[in-house]
Amino acid sequence: LSLHDALPILDDGPNLVTPEGLTQIEGHVARIEEALKSENNPLLRETLARDLRYWVHQRSTAEVVARAGEDGIVAFGSRVTVSRKGREQSFRIVGVDEAAPPRGLISFRSPLAVAILGSQEADTIGSPLGEIAILKVEN
Repeated sequence: LSLHDALPILDDGPNLVTPEGLTQIEGHVARIEEALKSENNPLLRETLARDLRYWVHQRSTAEVVARAGEDGIVAFGSRVTVSRKGREQSFRIVGVDEAAPPRGLISFRSPLAVAILGSQEADTIGSPLGEIAILKVEN
């Protein structure tokens, strides 16, 4: 799987990122710019140039959210533990490009994040995903 296969489609709306997310985006830009300096294969250069356009766009539209919201309220950047479907899940709500569910990072646009944003510890939310109990929120 190459990098271009993993690039998401540009979303409408804000491009919220954590400070770590902005660092990741800047790393992608730097890495691709460096690769373009020495790549001679026209097809690989085309792929790298396209990927670079994506990451430069993401960097230029990034809105860094340095701190999550109020203590105890689920917001962008929060670390949250929920109970749903008989099991506990813990994750952090991050930007689209930062999301990595296997590492406990979910996009603020994901159905789960959308369902719980703005709720607080001890809330139980009914959603299309089923009942979700907010157990812990760390901002």
